[in-house]
Amino acid sequence: MIRVAVVTVSDSCSRGEREDLSGRTIEEMLPRDRFAAVGRSIVPDDRDAIAAELVRLADSAAVDLVLTTGGTGFGPRDVTPEATASVCGRMVPGFGELMRLEGFKRTPRAVLSRAVAGIRGRTLVVNLPGSPKAVRECLEVILDLLPHAIEMLHGGGH
Repeated sequence: MIRVAVVTVSDSCSRGEREDLSGRTIEEMLPRDRFAAVGRSIVPDDRDAIAAELVRLADSAAVDLVLTTGGTGFGPRDVTPEATASVCGRMVPGFGELMRLEGFKRTPRAVLSRAVAGIRGRTLVVNLPGSPKAVRECLEVILDLLPHAIEMLHGGGH
């Protein structure tokens, strides 16, 4: 069973001004026979807060996968990719590339996503966009790849 934590990056959600629909969308999409949601948190659009939450989750050794939602655009407070890169020792460009490529087939604006993925210890961190619709579209593209990625990360074969 893959242990997953969901981190929503949003100033308004962290202040309780908006409901976290994107985090809920991620949890609803994870097949329960392969994924166990073991944590869900909300942090503001702050690089240090995002990085600290990713470190906490990855270093606890209780999480195989962290899926973030939000903060991947061009806005001045969109810093999730930078926070992710700052705490991951190895980057995994294929996830972001695939999500942008497939997203482009629906809307050219998908290439404006700056989402990244990386590895911290034995935890894979993948950034997803902030809207429920975009979360759904991106997660659909990578969902079947995640179990094999986690298996390899934990020492399994290619």
